[in-house]
Amino acid sequence: MQIHFYDDPGETPKSREDVRLNDLGLYVYPDGRRVAVGFNLTPFLEKPSIEVRVVNERGEPAGWLNVIETIETNFSLTMHLRDKEPTSHYEVTATVYYQTPETDRMDVHQVVKQFDATQPGEQ
Repeated sequence: MQIHFYDDPGETPKSREDVRLNDLGLYVYPDGRRVAVGFNLTPFLEKPSIEVRVVNERGEPAGWLNVIETIETNFSLTMHLRDKEPTSHYEVTATVYYQTPETDRMDVHQVVKQFDATQPGEQ
């Protein structure tokens, strides 16, 4: 007898190598200095970590966050843009990775998106 816990085969938890960031959503707040970052990951067997870096159009760091071993496949966090001289355009790089104190970091997927901080709303 087979027991199926998932109706959709696409919802079957994946091994480390197959975990992907299916969608990286961006929502710019009206103040232009905060952006909500939404994550949609494939289901996973082992909890992945996610590093997010934001740089402005001059290539200067504007924000950074790290999610350590998430237990959720779909969630969002708000980042504050902290560059001293704000610009209009920014680039977000999100990297899904695995790392333990005993092992080196293993990057498994990366998504890069741009947004315009002068245009509030979803981008």
